[in-house]
Amino acid sequence: MKRVVVTGMGAITPIGLNTEEYWESLKSGKTGFGEITQFDTADFKVKVAASVKGFQGKDYMDPKSARRMELFCQYAVAAAKEAMEQSGIQMEQEDPYRVGCAIGSGVGSLQAMEREHKKLLEKGPGRINPLLVPLMITNMAAGNVSIQYGLKGKSLNVVTACATGTHSIGEAFRTIQMGDADAMLAGGTESSITPIGIGGFTALTALSSSNDPARCSIPFDKDRSGFVMGEGAGVVVLEELEHAKARGANILAEVVGYGATSDAYHITSPAEDGMGAAMAMMNAMKDAGVSAEEVEYINAHGTSTHHNDLFETRAIKQAFGKHAYQLKINSTKSMIGHLLGAAGAVEAIACILQMNHSYIHATVGLQESEEELDLDYMKGQGAEKEFQYALTNSLGFGGHNASLLLKKYQA
Repeated sequence: MKRVVVTGMGAITPIGLNTEEYWESLKSGKTGFGEITQFDTADFKVKVAASVKGFQGKDYMDPKSARRMELFCQYAVAAAKEAMEQSGIQMEQEDPYRVGCAIGSGVGSLQAMEREHKKLLEKGPGRINPLLVPLMITNMAAGNVSIQYGLKGKSLNVVTACATGTHSIGEAFRTIQMGDADAMLAGGTESSITPIGIGGFTALTALSSSNDPARCSIPFDKDRSGFVMGEGAGVVVLEELEHAKARGANILAEVVGYGATSDAYHITSPAEDGMGAAMAMMNAMKDAGVSAEEVEYINAHGTSTHHNDLFETRAIKQAFGKHAYQLKINSTKSMIGHLLGAAGAVEAIACILQMNHSYIHATVGLQESEEELDLDYMKGQGAEKEFQYALTNSLGFGGHNASLLLKKYQA
């Protein structure tokens, strides 16, 4: 099958509005947690989130286009813009039907639903915005990116909750591998810091009970109590290797393996033995023809919930055996919170940045783990380290598991 490489990356995150800012923040251990300002939290238990700061849609697209997009779509278009520019791909020189888009969102626009539901109750159905549906639905991130950049190939909207971004990149990888596209923009986007978003996850007891920015998102820590809602987008440009080489592209990494499974167990909890996630990791390594001993680093799903961090640790031990104790493992969510449908995409970008800079960032805020959490979770500080492979995991409500294996590019 065809080899697939990464030639561009774009990120809108709570700790940076581009990949360079994002990388500098990751390396320095900067966190993006703070008081929720999008709405009045007086009646809410949870008052902290990881918000994107300083973003203006008109900086990335014309103001008219920005006004016709909800925030999750604006984030996707902005991240895609950076990725396209970094890749150097020129659409006027491409067959547009050979360039596609796989950008997912777990939720779509809660803002639009809340806003128009209020109108429905107060003013009646005749006052609902005629554009409510195209503003709200999750596929409009992929739709708007395709429209903005003239991508006429396969256009997908994967929706697998917190595994969305990783599945999107994986399915785009498969599309190119099988010869159905020369290039794909792939990733995820989300903007769910709204009353119903925060209220719903709070009612589920999924969010951190701490409103202390220094102790709210603490993956693998014995005092962890839930995740912190984040927002943003991550988009990568994937290309068939020969296509990228023919146009002289700067290759950032290679995607070599993809594994996807289902726990078939519970709507919110991962399987307790971790076998679903373990199989996704093993399938990704098998897909790449790589042994467990060759993998040195994992970017964990690492949400900071009790069940996820414990069961993911079990999964890593199932997949890697004794080698699990030699792995470097971290959670980017310790700095940016949980970006839901965008999480896997921004974490894949974090993997590539770390691989290319030979540095593994710390799991910020981690102080002490309980007995069963006995792997190397990069407590305290990051470390300089050369490594060839990075495995990134995403686990979604409903039992969706996805793993990607990325490799430092070698001609």
